[in-house]
Amino acid sequence: MLEVKNIDLFYGASQALKGVSLTVKKGEVTSLMGRNGVGKTSTLRGVVGQHPISSGTIIWEGEDISSMGAANRARKGIAVIPQGRDIFPLLTVEENLKTGFACLPRGERKIDNEIFELFPVLKDMMGRRGGDLSGGQQQQLAIGRALVTKPRLLVLDEPTEGIQPSIIKDIARVIARLRDRGDMAILLVEQYFEFARDLADRFAVMDRGEVVMQGLKKEMQESDVRRYLTV
Repeated sequence: MLEVKNIDLFYGASQALKGVSLTVKKGEVTSLMGRNGVGKTSTLRGVVGQHPISSGTIIWEGEDISSMGAANRARKGIAVIPQGRDIFPLLTVEENLKTGFACLPRGERKIDNEIFELFPVLKDMMGRRGGDLSGGQQQQLAIGRALVTKPRLLVLDEPTEGIQPSIIKDIARVIARLRDRGDMAILLVEQYFEFARDLADRFAVMDRGEVVMQGLKKEMQESDVRRYLTV
């Protein structure tokens, strides 16, 4: 389980997060929703160690990782698929996938066949450069690269952004399958309400750096949530 407790995060003198708390459990998807600029990505950066928090605690599998660096969090089983994908355009698909080996012990450095079961297109494109793939294929590659690390917490930052509808359905299917395995906690940062709602077991809504609403999906009042998503 991931427990984020009352974290504050600053960029210089500007406060991006104010007392943010949320829970992400194994076998579940927690959907973090809100408009652009309300603190969703800052929350993600705090969780994965890409930006230090100034107060509060982040507990992962019973351990306080609040001051732990991003590389060590990756070794603890935390993987992130960043907004914009950030694949290496000049490396092949195979080489991109192998960059996930960095946080694994030498004896575990292999690409599991399950990744190709989830994303068959990657197996057909192992020799192609990442920059030659479509946006949807790059997103599949970014998720595949994260799965190479054998994560127990998977963090996705707006995986539907700029992706064609057919690939969005494929990504939703993969997220649901990973959740249903029961050994992975998933934090989904998303603006696209229907996508987030359909996958969520629990949800949290942000506005102006704070969590203003959260709970189980069965407790969600869609009209209330949508008020915080419309511009």
